[in-house]
Amino acid sequence: MRFRRTVAALAALVLSATACTGVDRAGTALDWTSCGDGFECAKLGVPLDHDRPDGERIQISVIRLPASGDRIGSILVNPGGPGGSGIGYARSARSVLSEAVRARFDVVGFDPRGVGESSPVRCLSSSELDAYLSLDGSPDSPAEVAALEEGSRRFAAGCQSRSGKLLPHVGTADAARDMDLLRAALGDKGLTYLGKSYGTQLGAVYADLFPGRVRALVLDGAVDSSLSPLELNATQAHGFEVALDAFLEDCFTAADCPFEGPVKPAREELGALLRRTDQEPLANKSGDGRRISEAWTTLGLITPLYDRHAWPVLRQALNEASKGDGTTLLRMADLLIDRREGGTYSNQTEANMAVNCVDGRFPATSAALAEAARDSVGDAPLFGPSVMWSSLPCVYWPAKATSQAKVDAPGAAPIMVVGTERDPATPYEWAEALADQLSSGVLVGFDGDGHTAYLTGSACVDRLVDDYLINLAVPKDGVHCPKIG
Repeated sequence: MRFRRTVAALAALVLSATACTGVDRAGTALDWTSCGDGFECAKLGVPLDHDRPDGERIQISVIRLPASGDRIGSILVNPGGPGGSGIGYARSARSVLSEAVRARFDVVGFDPRGVGESSPVRCLSSSELDAYLSLDGSPDSPAEVAALEEGSRRFAAGCQSRSGKLLPHVGTADAARDMDLLRAALGDKGLTYLGKSYGTQLGAVYADLFPGRVRALVLDGAVDSSLSPLELNATQAHGFEVALDAFLEDCFTAADCPFEGPVKPAREELGALLRRTDQEPLANKSGDGRRISEAWTTLGLITPLYDRHAWPVLRQALNEASKGDGTTLLRMADLLIDRREGGTYSNQTEANMAVNCVDGRFPATSAALAEAARDSVGDAPLFGPSVMWSSLPCVYWPAKATSQAKVDAPGAAPIMVVGTERDPATPYEWAEALADQLSSGVLVGFDGDGHTAYLTGSACVDRLVDDYLINLAVPKDGVHCPKIG
């Protein structure tokens, strides 16, 4: 469940070429060729193991949209995840970055190693992923615990079988080193970067490794990587609960709200819905044969909390669910996990797990996760257990994990950290913590709902980000943008 990603996909719910060449530090040519709609694509060769730069190499897929005006350089973008496609995100450049920024920078996206088109991690077939994601993520019986343990072992074993050589080398530090090779290949003296959600962790680690190569980094929807994995899970689960309360307060003002209010009885109704689906799945009218159990219902409930513009769809889905129909909830769950029409998946779920499992040290036993799940109920009664148990494959992970460490990036140019007060996936306190840890961190707050802030409706946030990226105008630390409307 630890997807920390942006919500561009939710918008769908609510409503022969010349080539040029650059050379990276290791001597690999970037041969750009047209790949449609004004974009150019290339491959960057990087070491599989950065400690062995002359050893085996893998390919990183890169895409760019050339600047439309007086070019400053390149801006790299990452949507989060881990596991989100930077290629797909950059393809949405016209909605991801303002016209002013696109005029001055080539927009460059890349799929981090292990993701999408860049030597992707593979673990399970589509049908096996369906089965894994259908497992009860908040087990309340020995049989459900045993099933989740067995499914998690199969997940880890599948990753080892299909991608074992890659697994030790998909951590955030490896991706940050790739990003520096890409920066050099693009010819930029310093990195200009927009990272959202998990992309903030990637940007912060980059700054810590290469502080002298920072030009301007916007870290929007920040992750506090100093926390342990279970601390991250607990805080994120509570963030979803805060976002749910905001949705409910808004819902009570709408004519089609399935609840009368106040928040406490509405929450009790949602809890009862989840318990019912644990025993009797909702109807699935999509025709794909999946049983809409508690696991799929929970994912479908979480997804629209990422974006307040999707709240009307959540009201619709919950009205349908009250009548026994879970089809819209299932459709939203599929958006979160990137399950495509026809039942195929991107490798987002597998890459997400692979990066998370090597980026932090997890407990050695399922009993420790069970205890953490029980402890989470106080702050996150609806979502705590499922978020905690979602890390279970990491207990059995075949690749060694790295240790957790704060990032401080001493000597780096000012870094903008943006936090949204009621962000469900990356709570505001994480932005405060990251800005404080970075030696040059500057915090910009937004009194808003949904995941991330830039280009989500706040003219205040957009102006501060654009001025920083283009003109290196650093906002006052702690400036707060007001609520929209």
